[in-house]
Amino acid sequence: MTPITIFTIIVLYFGFLIIISHYISRKDSSNDAFFMANKNSKWYLVAFGMLGTALSGVTFISVPGEVGAPSGEQFKYFQFVLGNALGFIITAAVLLPLYYRYNLISIYTYIEKRLGHYSYKSAASIFLVSRTIGSAFRLYLVVIVLQRYVFDYFGIPFFATVLLALLLIYAYTYKGGLKTIIVTDTLQTFFLVSSVLLTIYFICDSLDLSLWQAFETVKESQYSKIFFFEDFVESRFHFVKQIIGGMFVTIAMVGLDQDLMQKNLSCKNIKEAQKNMYTFTAIFVLINLFFLGVGALLYIYAQQNGVDIPLDAATGKPRTDLLFPEIAFHHLSIVPSIVFLLGLTAATFATTDSALTALTTSFCIDFLHMDKAAQAQNNKNVFYRKLVHLGFSTLMFLVILLFNAINDASVVSMIFKIASYTYGPLLGLFSFSILMKNVTVRDRWVPLICILSPLATYLISTNSSILFGNYVFDSELIVVNGLITFLLLGAISRKRVA
Repeated sequence: MTPITIFTIIVLYFGFLIIISHYISRKDSSNDAFFMANKNSKWYLVAFGMLGTALSGVTFISVPGEVGAPSGEQFKYFQFVLGNALGFIITAAVLLPLYYRYNLISIYTYIEKRLGHYSYKSAASIFLVSRTIGSAFRLYLVVIVLQRYVFDYFGIPFFATVLLALLLIYAYTYKGGLKTIIVTDTLQTFFLVSSVLLTIYFICDSLDLSLWQAFETVKESQYSKIFFFEDFVESRFHFVKQIIGGMFVTIAMVGLDQDLMQKNLSCKNIKEAQKNMYTFTAIFVLINLFFLGVGALLYIYAQQNGVDIPLDAATGKPRTDLLFPEIAFHHLSIVPSIVFLLGLTAATFATTDSALTALTTSFCIDFLHMDKAAQAQNNKNVFYRKLVHLGFSTLMFLVILLFNAINDASVVSMIFKIASYTYGPLLGLFSFSILMKNVTVRDRWVPLICILSPLATYLISTNSSILFGNYVFDSELIVVNGLITFLLLGAISRKRVA
């Protein structure tokens, strides 16, 4: 598929989203619609649309790519996904009832009710920093793909590609916000899921395999091992580590994250929100299994057709997350290429548009206190909200340019890992707030704790071989982070006076 064809499809795709956005927000672009979709979202639309938010463009290309990575990833990632599922269930059973009981718009206002002003601002700040870095990183990795296969052909510089992507997202989200995203993300998730299923079909067709034969081929291949119980101490991929890590990462990065929770809180009541979460969990597990299946089929196809893993332009080393686009754009026919492009675009922008809306909501509620403003100030607040939305779009643009300037995959990966560390204090803050109801904390010390905890966690991680006899941490490190925060909060707490 030529770059001109790819560019035309992207323009048509976003034109369609902008038309939908205009239609939805033409009658109501109020803050209530932007922040909470007027508390009138259909649970089944939220459940389906959340899939597009949870599965970023990085997941779309990296999960299949890692199946055949030199380190022997295989289907190890599915262990983490099963941990995710447990985290989703806990979120639905424990956290959602709490948020609905207090009728929250920003979930971080719960921290203010329990621990105080500084704790509240700390939690909201953690979200703003973490989500900005994480979402910028996800968009950055996918823009690299678009730059390589499309925009380099036209001589368009990288910064212009990033700017165009963010302007297109801003164009269909700045008015309607969550009300618009509930609909557009449903559409984008449809493209994402269709892309995965159709990609499986087209690769099977290219390999001259029926779907059942493809299943058997993947099952008998070197890529299909799921569960790993060897070497608990030194292996990052031990089943217990992946399950525990997946569960707590989900609780922290979904249940304690304004982005995905904002969609849940737009449902009419708690029962519909929980129905949404349970449905979403089942679909999430199934679609990730399909992603892993795509990965195995991609490597089988590459072996049979002599396709090499593309090299990274910066490092010159094989980069597995470029295998999917390489095969889709250069080795399959036009229809599979279009299907892949729509899936990648949908996965990427369903994540980014949701993140920008959540960032805007959190800043407007947690720092500008628009939920407490007088009714007469609503028109002015809508104007300020649009400025905030533009501000976060600009900030994300600058962060992506910074990633590109670093131009070192190891440094960028470390930045992303550090960003994930920041969710540990959120886990500790919420756990302490829920479990320790008979104590109060010295609120002014909490911001310092939220800085010290990730630093202590990093030191533990980098010296784990000395401290714990060659033990290697993976995603379960967030539990350590949250526990340190919890214990430090306990150290500055005192019994509540009746």
